[in-house]
Amino acid sequence: MKRRGGKGTGTVFYDRRRGRWVAQLTVGHDPATGLPRKLTRVFPTRKEAEAWRVEQAARLHKGLLGSPEAITVREWASRWLEGKAQEVRPRTLALYLQDLGHAIPSLKDPKTPDPFGSLRLQAVQPSHIRGVLEGLKGRYSLRTVRAVRQRLHQVFEEALALEVIARNPVDPVKVRAPKGEGQGKAARALEPHEVSAFLKALDHHKDPRTALALRLCLACGLRRGEVLGLKWEDLDLEAGILTVRRAWTENGKELLLTAPKTAKGGRAVPIPHQTLQRVKAYRELWLRQGFSPEELQDRWVFPSLEADGSRPIHPHSLNKALERIRKALGLPHFRLHDLRHTYGSFLLANGAPVELVSERMGHANPNITLAVYRHLLEEERRGWVLDPEDVAGPRGEA
Repeated sequence: MKRRGGKGTGTVFYDRRRGRWVAQLTVGHDPATGLPRKLTRVFPTRKEAEAWRVEQAARLHKGLLGSPEAITVREWASRWLEGKAQEVRPRTLALYLQDLGHAIPSLKDPKTPDPFGSLRLQAVQPSHIRGVLEGLKGRYSLRTVRAVRQRLHQVFEEALALEVIARNPVDPVKVRAPKGEGQGKAARALEPHEVSAFLKALDHHKDPRTALALRLCLACGLRRGEVLGLKWEDLDLEAGILTVRRAWTENGKELLLTAPKTAKGGRAVPIPHQTLQRVKAYRELWLRQGFSPEELQDRWVFPSLEADGSRPIHPHSLNKALERIRKALGLPHFRLHDLRHTYGSFLLANGAPVELVSERMGHANPNITLAVYRHLLEEERRGWVLDPEDVAGPRGEA
């Protein structure tokens, strides 16, 4: 039987339903209800449970143990972000903060009234989550609201894994599109005739830096930051290989040089023959300006002329150039990232294995590639039909 008592008392008991030992420690009382607040952990053995209870009781008496039941949504989300700062790139962390900031505005400004962020973590119900997301629907796109839900789910999932909460309140809450509303702008692959027109426009573009950078995004499947992060030392023109080692990205108003987006983002990518010839011609332009081959090695392939070549061109300039080219050609809307998507689509359409495409694009694993190009792979599968009549060959009349 469980023993009950004041602050610092605790118990260890066997939970038959879960088949595990439960340790509980009273760490205080709720001032509103007078009910005890308990710290609870589950262990496979009684010995581990008892050891944990004794250790936590000692910490409590020394004033080193706070009550997790008093942690607010904002405080827990802030801790989650601090942990993620050690795992993800600055730009990714900024996106996480942006997503969570829509639901928990006090994360960005502690003075902002924030009823949801002020809730105790354990008190959050699915109805609270639904209320927050419904409130965002009128102000933000469906894609943004779904991103907020995903981020909230991650925050509460960590609390669940650490047994601070008993269930994830985000699980039952879904974000569905209103009837008749589209699902946002999905990535699209350019059609062959669009690629042809685009490449022809690049050949006549007035800025060779912009033209080649956009061509490499399409011909090698590079992300914007990856192509701008290239130095001449990363290009082996004899072997026709470029190596992705870094990315030039923006974090708010700040431009940063970072590692590739994923652990497998650092990769060697073959440069197609026609593109390789243009890379060599582009290099000759710099050599004719007085740079020696040795001097070029440590220089950016696409330097900013405004910064005297000390940093790459601004990422936004590529987007603006792409949009001007697209409008001039009268092509349907596509984004810079769609050039990379086109690269992956063409590889798969021409029979490249998923594992190879994943490696070339620097995806964290082939499952990412499968998810991104699922529609294309399903179309290919439908085309693989084997008719027994074709195998058997011509037959005479029975």
